[in-house]
Amino acid sequence: MPELPEVEAYRTLAERALDRPITEVHAPDAWFLKRGLTPEVVTAELDGRRLVAARRIGKQLLLDTSDDGPTLGLHFGMAGRLVVDETTAVTDLVYSPNDANPAWDRFGLRFADGGQLMVRDSRRLGAVELDPDEARLGPDARSVSASQLRDLLAGSQAPVKARLMDQSRLAGVGNLIADETLWRAGLDPARSAASLEPADVRRLHKHLRAVLEDFIAGGGSHTGSLQEQRHREGVCPRCGTPLLRRTVGGRTTFSCPRHQPAL
Repeated sequence: MPELPEVEAYRTLAERALDRPITEVHAPDAWFLKRGLTPEVVTAELDGRRLVAARRIGKQLLLDTSDDGPTLGLHFGMAGRLVVDETTAVTDLVYSPNDANPAWDRFGLRFADGGQLMVRDSRRLGAVELDPDEARLGPDARSVSASQLRDLLAGSQAPVKARLMDQSRLAGVGNLIADETLWRAGLDPARSAASLEPADVRRLHKHLRAVLEDFIAGGGSHTGSLQEQRHREGVCPRCGTPLLRRTVGGRTTFSCPRHQPAL
């Protein structure tokens, strides 16, 4: 599933689409367009422009357009991938089919040189927006400071995992990143965010940054140490203890009861 590392790879791939005149907007799935956007409006806004910058905040890809045009916001849901000139930066998405099925092409841009940028989504859970509200997202998880992390956890009785995955407070942490980070940091995902001591927050920040860099270098959020053990008979890769499987913050969660003990 596309989390921050996958979308960072998509951002890099999208740079290949910059400065190429858009000659056609492909929007066959009106449901995929959000906030009142229609195929007619998105075509009128983008046709003839160029993409001039590719940015990322959390799991959102932002493509700025020429001539003071709108920013194209792409969200990839659970199974979306970005394809530029029939090349994708991520060839193996966990929990989703990896076939190149044209029926799954939900939105795209065609360029004057014959190339194209396409959003391919088998599960139809992604989204396209124009000028998305960037202020609704918290600081990006890859660049969040230790003090920012401390502040967004402080005073909250919500589970620390839920707080980490709240995109309005911290942008980019998905289920796999959260479980891997908390496992490395030795913190129970269900522990209340407010209960973390300063040393806990420093350790959490250290491991969050390390997990993100490891996942980006490794090719995606499925490359964590816990990934192969995310099943009912899974054991902790560190000590062999059977993993605890439960729902925390509305998401299926795996943790080691031995070195991530509940308070």
